Parts: sequence; C-alpha cells; structure tokens
Amino acid sequence: MSGLRIAILAHSTSPRGGVVHALELGDALARLGYEAVVHAPDPHGAGFFRPTLCETRPLPASPAGPDTAAMVHARVGDYLRYFQSAANRCFDIFHAQDSISGNALAAMKQKRLIGRFARTVHHIDHFSDPRLTALQHHAITAADTHFVVSRQWREHLAQELGIHAHLVGNGVDLARFTAAPQLGDAALRKRLGLAAGPVFLSVGGIEQRKNTVRILQAFQSLRASHPAAQLLIAGGASLLDHRGYQQKFYAALTASGLPAHAVIVTGPLPQADMPALYRIADALVFPSVKEGFGLVVLEAMASHLPVITSRIAPFTEYLGADDVIWCNPQDFCSIGAAMMQILQPGRRMQLTQNGAHVAARHDWQTTAQAHLAIYDRMKGLTHA
Repeated sequence: MSGLRIAILAHSTSPRGGVVHALELGDALARLGYEAVVHAPDPHGAGFFRPTLCETRPLPASPAGPDTAAMVHARVGDYLRYFQSAANRCFDIFHAQDSISGNALAAMKQKRLIGRFARTVHHIDHFSDPRLTALQHHAITAADTHFVVSRQWREHLAQELGIHAHLVGNGVDLARFTAAPQLGDAALRKRLGLAAGPVFLSVGGIEQRKNTVRILQAFQSLRASHPAAQLLIAGGASLLDHRGYQQKFYAALTASGLPAHAVIVTGPLPQADMPALYRIADALVFPSVKEGFGLVVLEAMASHLPVITSRIAPFTEYLGADDVIWCNPQDFCSIGAAMMQILQPGRRMQLTQNGAHVAARHDWQTTAQAHLAIYDRMKGLTHA
C-alpha cells in the first residue's frame, strides 16, 4: 500500500464527463493501493450516480437558485464548511476536477487550510456572464499543478495562460461497456419507445456544445429516405443554464413537423441503463463543437456502436481516419451525410472493428498511473 491519501473533488454527483473521470480515477487509484476519496456537493441527497470501489463522500449542499454564479459561490461555501474540520482534511493531495471545486480549493489555500492543490482542466467554456468567466479563470490559475486529458487543452493552457499541464488522458471500463447482449436490453428499448429504427443516439442532453439543433436538422433530412428512423437524445444532467438553447431546440422540433415518436428526449438516465443504451442504438451521433475529450465516444466504441463525430481536436488526437465517420459540426448537411453513410453495412463492420481497437487502447489504470509521479512530487513539496 502506498500510504498516499488523495482527495478528489468534483462539482456534482451526476454523470457528467468530469465526474465520470473523477470516479474512474478514484477507482483506478484504489486498485493501485492508494486511498482515494471522491467528494462532491449533493443537493438532492441521492449520492453518486454509480457504486464505486473507492470511497465517496457526497457533501451536504445548501439551496441554490437559477443564477449560475450564485450557485458556484454556494457550492464553494458547501465545500468550505465541510473542510473547515481538520478531520476532513487528512489528505496528502487535494485535486479539483472543475471550476467549482477549483474555487473551493483556492479559497481553502487562501485561508491556509491546505498548502497546494492540483486541477484537471477538461475544457474551458465561454460565458456571457463575466462573473463566470472570472470564476473559471481563478479556478485554473490558483492551482499549483495542472492536468489535462488532451493535447488540445495542454496547448491552450500553455499559449493562453503560460501554464504547463501534464497530459493524463482518459479511459473506458471494458467490463461495464460491452457488446454482449444483456437481459435488460429489450426492456429498455420498449420503455423508451424504440421501434425498428435505425436509432441514432445523442448523449449529453440538449446543449449548444453538443450541437443538438444541428443534429435535429440533420435527422430531419435523413427521415426523407429513412422514415422509420428515430433520434434518441439521452442525458443532460448539468449545473449550467441551457434553457435558452433548449427553447431554440424545441421550437425547431415543433417547426420540423416530425411525429412525436421520431425524436425521444429522455433526460438524465440511471447509469445502469447506459451500457444497454449503446447496445440498442444503431449509431452514436456526437458532432460536438467543443469537448475536453469525449468519453462517450470510447463508451460507444467499447459497445461496438459505430460513431459519427466532429473532425476537430480533441477527437482527431486519438481517432484515426477510418475509426469514425467524420463530419463538419458547423454544417448540418455534413452531419446528415455522415448519418446516411454510417448505415452502409460494410462501413459499419469496419467502424465496429476499428472502434473496438481504439477502446482497448484506453484504460483507466494508465490514466491513474500518469498522475502518480506528480502526486509524489506534490506531497514532497507540501511536507517539505
């Protein structure tokens, strides 16, 4: 056993990319013999979205209204109240995964409750609210050590902020995400109202970053030649306010004239449903305009689900020319053409085979090991 105790802090207990990364990192560290504990504010008292090997600590969370900046300050306050107790700070490493936990650790550092802290920067958002921009910036620059999951964001931090970040990558759980059919697959298909299809799956809910309106426009054009096709939009647990974009989406859906059963919006689903969700779909449509990495691509590939995604970084960093169907995320016609192409049987077989090889190259143990030398160095500096 290493004896190194690591506090990993996330912004939420819900299944967003940074939270998935935090839990998988914690589990992988636990398998390596490290004591990793994942923390997050838990306003609903429901705990984390899946069971874990590592210890988790859902924290009491104060009420927060619709104002996002006020919510960030409320969650920072939740963290500060919890870590005010010295008994809750018995860790060698404090590691934030997002702006909320980054601001919390920055405040703890300022109050001399901790010495140093690390921050993983998954991606950087653009906000119209200058308060959120300032909070995001502070959560990055106040950290002493930085990790990133892609070269794109390592280069961005170096060029824009003069910060050197350590590349750790991402992984996929090949035991959880598999192509092997399960007994519950048919029940989930029935519960969601899926018919013969083809079924195009979009994961991440209705968000501008996920490009949902253009996905809908592309799907509408596809239905002319595939009238039985269905679009399944799953997930969407987020602390950010996406109501304006969602209104735009539903207005476009109403104007499209598509029948009610053609587009299914599930909202957040239990994590236990996610592996089956990939298996009952015919393709993942993921033309994001910005991502930190795109974990759902690996999850789909591990499930032998062919993938459409954007020909932009970070996808171009870890996906080859024939691993996915590429598209221009700014052009719904390009997305629609990719949806047509992915239905070709020969192309699907190639994508399934290549995708399985991509998924096999990404494991969480490697991601965890990429942190270890930096953690040891941080511990030495903290206790010097």
